[in-house]
Amino acid sequence: MGKDVIIACDFASKEEALTFLDKFTEEKPYVKIGMELFYAEGPAIVREIKARGHQIFLDLKLHDIPNTVKSAMAVLSRLDVDMCNLHTAGTAAMMTAALEGLTRPDGSRPLLIGVTQLTSTSEERMQKELLIDQPLDKVVMSYAKNAADSGLDGVVCSPLEAAKVHEVCGKSFLTVTPGVRFADGDVGDQVRVTTPARAKEIGSDYIVVGRPITRAEDPVAAYRRCVSEFVG
Repeated sequence: MGKDVIIACDFASKEEALTFLDKFTEEKPYVKIGMELFYAEGPAIVREIKARGHQIFLDLKLHDIPNTVKSAMAVLSRLDVDMCNLHTAGTAAMMTAALEGLTRPDGSRPLLIGVTQLTSTSEERMQKELLIDQPLDKVVMSYAKNAADSGLDGVVCSPLEAAKVHEVCGKSFLTVTPGVRFADGDVGDQVRVTTPARAKEIGSDYIVVGRPITRAEDPVAAYRRCVSEFVG
């Protein structure tokens, strides 16, 4: 698996998303379709962006009882996305059920990535609000190990945790890292952040970048800067 920059297409409508993607006349960036766009436009937007030649990370973070997640993943797999995800807090039973649902009759399937703790979650919030008393780092590594043991391909984690995840789960276990900002940019509502260059050094396999690209004066230039700093 090579390194790649995934653009978070967090738009409220098909028109906004396609107008943004139309700016890319030379590249076909890997894109993330999250809840906002998917709930606004449904499966049709996934099919349309896929038909344009983009790889797609469908970021819906499933978390439910195992049978429900298995059935949902079977539906999502038919959309021909390249990556999808769930919350690892759903336990091993849910994760293995998700893999069963995601696997197509020919044995192929999208990559399945688990969310450990959101990059907007600090240790203080986790302990005070979620009543998880362990240190954040220990919780993330435990969730990641559960995901690896359940057969997932990787986890979504902070870039600051990527190297440790590889230590715990192996080099081939993928780290998909949001919370990436340019050194001269605004961190927004993210708590655990770093730069594309630093994410590369730490060992992120994929970085997910939203506002630093989508809200840039020149999104294509911002994307190319990200690729230059992260992929080289």
